[in-house]
Amino acid sequence: MNIRLAAVLAVLSSSAIAAPQELDVYAGQPLEAGRISISDADTSKTLDGDAVEIPKTPDGVVAVSKSAKAKKDDALTLNFNKAWYASLRVQGGKPVDLRPYLDKGVLALDLNVQEMSAGGLSFRVKCGEQCERSVPYVLPARAAAGKGWQHLVVAASCFYREGDDFSKITQPFELNGTGAGKVAVANVKYQLSGKPNVSCPDYKTVSVTPDKLNESWSISWWTERHEKKLVEARQLGKSAQVVFIGDSITEGWEKDGAPIWNRYYKPLNGLALGFGGDRTENVLWRLQHGEVDSIDPKVAVLMFGTNNTGHRQEDPKTTAIGIKRNIDELQKRLPNTRILLLAIFPRGEKPDDQLRQINEKINTIIAGFADNQKVFFANINQAFLQADGTLSRDIMPDLLHPNEKGYAIWAKAMAPELAKLLPAAGQYAWDNVAIGGSGFVSGIITSKTEKDLVYARTDVGGAYRWDVKKNAGFR
Repeated sequence: MNIRLAAVLAVLSSSAIAAPQELDVYAGQPLEAGRISISDADTSKTLDGDAVEIPKTPDGVVAVSKSAKAKKDDALTLNFNKAWYASLRVQGGKPVDLRPYLDKGVLALDLNVQEMSAGGLSFRVKCGEQCERSVPYVLPARAAAGKGWQHLVVAASCFYREGDDFSKITQPFELNGTGAGKVAVANVKYQLSGKPNVSCPDYKTVSVTPDKLNESWSISWWTERHEKKLVEARQLGKSAQVVFIGDSITEGWEKDGAPIWNRYYKPLNGLALGFGGDRTENVLWRLQHGEVDSIDPKVAVLMFGTNNTGHRQEDPKTTAIGIKRNIDELQKRLPNTRILLLAIFPRGEKPDDQLRQINEKINTIIAGFADNQKVFFANINQAFLQADGTLSRDIMPDLLHPNEKGYAIWAKAMAPELAKLLPAAGQYAWDNVAIGGSGFVSGIITSKTEKDLVYARTDVGGAYRWDVKKNAGFR
């Protein structure tokens, strides 16, 4: 813990009202006048009897039931399957003051992970309308599966960020699951002192600490994708003229954006290094583990950080530091490459969307990273927005990820900036030319070595040559 945070927590602790040595959050029953509830992404239900569930189709479920650890009904079991979000919450009732526990206190609980081969856990505290703080427990939960009850101790300060108000907490504990799993919890309490045995990331440095994306939904494919990208990079080698580095929005060049990619960037032997869910620390891990070491492109296009916002609602300065750390790493590994840093794309429907506003604050900071010699900044966000600043689902159906139309907008808006740094890109930035029937000519190239030799590329693939000398009727 840094000195400044320790001082803040000490003040909070000393100024707070007297607190019990132990604050029982769940000991067979919730806090006074509180309740137990479960939620998925769309629905919330209260536990009124012995069990409650939210059915999901097909074959999915989020359910909680009373169970036993030392005696009947002294524990709760959360069962979830095919769940993007499944939570067991202790909430409501009289608000509790957690400030006295922030200095040296802990959250203690007993946990029995019965099944977690395809899932993950985190612990969470809700500290306000727009304030949720969590501690990840994905890999430890999988390691604990089938080993019975374990006593966990988490430093209460793990949930705190400078500026948070922990004086009136109405949801002091949430067990959050994703994927599929079955886990029981008992004896949840805050204590004024204790020895933590669960680690937590430092929220001030996590964005610059290289790490894999260890989420329940990413573990099965993330490392494998990294290995495949290493092979792809080696195959392209020095022929790659442009590399795109980012998260799922960049990964989308291989999905909805593929037709646009094939038209503009495949001729440049472009390489797309986009991984769904990646935050700045995950991009950094990939760079440090060889993803660009086989290439020497003219330009690297960077656009990431929105998952720092969406996953952690991170301080914009912290995310910006993570982006800067990646720029530094990239310049060290690709000293001849010029970097085109893009503003993080808009998200959310309206300009006042909380997450979009966080991204805009990040963009204001990272614009200052450009030196206009090796690092260049471009904000093309207005191209995605309507006149009133709203984001249309016609471009980004989920108000985050572009569809094919959105990728076409990206390519067109970025083309002038990319052409300045990579002149060869300009020759591929054509509009489509309809030729009737079921296709169109997507590009025409005149030969630089043979006079009167022209190549035409079509949207259905392939390139066709036309030699004026052999085809006198050509116009």
